[in-house]
Amino acid sequence: MPAPEQIWEEADLPTRRLAGLALNPSTPQDVLLRLLADAPLAARMVLCRDRDLPVAVVDAAIDHPDTRTRSFLARNPHVDPAQRARLVDDPEWLVRAHLADGPRMPHYGRPRPLPDETVIRMLTTYSNDELAGTVYQQFSRELWETLPTHPVPKVRAWGGPSDERYEDPDWVASQLPDRSCHGRTDILMNRPLNRAVVDGVLTAPVGPDERLMIAGNPSLPPDMVVLLAADPDPEVRERIAHRADLAPDQRRALAVDHEPRVRLAVSLHPAWSEEERAGIDYEVPMDRTFGFHLESLRPRDPGAVRQDALSGHPLLRRRAAEEPTLPPDLLARLTGDDDLGVRVLLAQNHPDAAPALLLRSFLEYTGRERDHLLTRPNFPTDGLAGYADDEDPAVRALAVRDPGTPPETVERLTRDPDPAVRAASARHPNLPPARLARLLDDEELAHHAAANPALGLDTLRGLVAALPVSRRPAGPPAPRRSPGAR
Repeated sequence: MPAPEQIWEEADLPTRRLAGLALNPSTPQDVLLRLLADAPLAARMVLCRDRDLPVAVVDAAIDHPDTRTRSFLARNPHVDPAQRARLVDDPEWLVRAHLADGPRMPHYGRPRPLPDETVIRMLTTYSNDELAGTVYQQFSRELWETLPTHPVPKVRAWGGPSDERYEDPDWVASQLPDRSCHGRTDILMNRPLNRAVVDGVLTAPVGPDERLMIAGNPSLPPDMVVLLAADPDPEVRERIAHRADLAPDQRRALAVDHEPRVRLAVSLHPAWSEEERAGIDYEVPMDRTFGFHLESLRPRDPGAVRQDALSGHPLLRRRAAEEPTLPPDLLARLTGDDDLGVRVLLAQNHPDAAPALLLRSFLEYTGRERDHLLTRPNFPTDGLAGYADDEDPAVRALAVRDPGTPPETVERLTRDPDPAVRAASARHPNLPPARLARLLDDEELAHHAAANPALGLDTLRGLVAALPVSRRPAGPPAPRRSPGAR
């Protein structure tokens, strides 16, 4: 079965044009239904996976006889999750597995949650293979909170181990694998450890980095914290420096450690006063990714967030800037922060980040996840035409987001040296009609030109007129499984 990338690579020019029509906001519903019924798989893939859809088209996709077509709808991040949930009892394993795995979200976002009853049905009726993906990302916050006490055991198990034995260090020790594996790593990092396990890690570790694993374990005895705070491995000392239970003398020793990253780690410790923190010789790294962070299902304490936002330490202010619930006074304060990381993280994560901050962040930050800024709800569009001649192609592409960019500028950008600029320009509604018509036959840009909302309705319908009419036999759609059927 070909992967989506292969399906697209093998699509010919007419098929790519049809895929562009599938994305065109001006394409009427009857044409979308025609594409769904008769277009090649690549066009159906784009239609069902990459855009929001009218209810009638969703209905037809759910009842489509082709498994791949339904599976693409199962992964659509744009349609209402309640619509995707209608595939929960699809007769084909592939569709159910793709529904459980969830949409492939652009820019690292979390998909909107499925209805709780749909998730519970999957957890109680799907096989382990079907649930092997990222179904947990589609849980609602309310469902997460009820998992540990849910009356259905299969559902309750997704809330993590609630067995009291997991709190018994001796029982945990009896479950410790004697080889390097994920299970051993999980126990060493997260489960309560007895003295024999800790001593074994120090004297006869099974694999590398086991001292590093236990350094952050909350159950580590105080004398072992003292020992590892002086460990020759700077990674271990760095991990220890983050512990909340460090004694004052350990903190002071780590604050003058010869390794800069250890001093930086301990400078974030909550026990310091702002004056003490300012006395540590730390360096603020600027080579990190300032990107989008998934909202935690367990929000931080607002008082701790405020304390971080008011700190003189840039990394603590960066931590506060990641909070999407930051109140208006702190949002305003951090918008003008002198640290690039604070400003960009605020722009990446706060739903009310101002247009000016979003644009400034995009112009100043060139690291990973920069493009996520373009997806923020307040990113400006007006006034961007002036960037059409910038030396940075990503900045030149901003001009194509401006509805007022002159036609001659749009046409020039369809010949830009950068392929992303050319593609975006081919979709701009101000593209002169003659150039748009020529691009429909361009091997590279036909897909994007066919998605241009300025495409005339006659041209649009003409592109689908040559499609062969489906010869599917008349009759009911593929049968849906009855509740509880396997």
